[in-house]
Amino acid sequence: MSFLVISEPERRLIPSSGVRGPVPLLIAIMTFVMVVVAATGLALVNSAAVVKSGVEHRYSIQIADGSAKAPAAMAAARSAPGVIRANQVPPDDLRRTLERWLGPSGAEADLPLPAIIDVDVAPAADPNRIGQIIERAVPGARFVAHRASLAPLLQALTGLTLLAFGLVMLIAMASAAATILAARGALDNHRATIEVMHGIGATDRQVARLFVRQIAIDALLGGLAGAAVAGLIIALILGGASTATVLAGAPPIGWKDALLLALLPLAVALLATVVARAALLRALRERL
Repeated sequence: MSFLVISEPERRLIPSSGVRGPVPLLIAIMTFVMVVVAATGLALVNSAAVVKSGVEHRYSIQIADGSAKAPAAMAAARSAPGVIRANQVPPDDLRRTLERWLGPSGAEADLPLPAIIDVDVAPAADPNRIGQIIERAVPGARFVAHRASLAPLLQALTGLTLLAFGLVMLIAMASAAATILAARGALDNHRATIEVMHGIGATDRQVARLFVRQIAIDALLGGLAGAAVAGLIIALILGGASTATVLAGAPPIGWKDALLLALLPLAVALLATVVARAALLRALRERL
């Protein structure tokens, strides 16, 4: 922590190291956006995990030519090894579902309805074996995994998650670029002072340390402020999403996710410090 303490002589030598002003505000804005986007990505990861775990061992028997064969299909399913539950979806529920898609014509009595049977299997069961038993007992029946039906949704969630984390990386790169520009601008503003310091024997590392220290402080303060505002907004949003938490059985963002988000401002400050130091040393070697 002594690195972050600026002595009075150093403060008089280069007041505020010449990098205060827009730097803390810029880092605060970048960190705010980064935390919000990262929280969105983590929520998508958790949502995909909930969906995947909910259908991991769930299957359905689909019979296209009506419910006449449903009793035989249920009997075959219940006799198969590893099947925990096999229940037919009520025809009224299917008709209401069709009515949502087809309108009033979905409620017509002569509209043929398929038979659908929900099946839960044990984790150690062999679904291929169960499917073979059912399809032999009821020709034309299809044993379909729920995860196959939800594959497009899971792929979309995965794509959105990768996009969110990619945006986090781009924002981090933009923060690093802004820090480099601010550091180089500080060198230009204090060129005369730096030349005097070099003249009395100061090394590039000693000069760069004055600026890097202030950049680290500004980045840390700005990052903490941006993360605090983002955390407050995320907490308010999650507070209004209690229904989703009840349905999913877990909050969209857990304690481990919150810890990762809390580390982001520290990571931003560390990134700003490292890139600023490298940029300052290179600029001092090239221009002074």
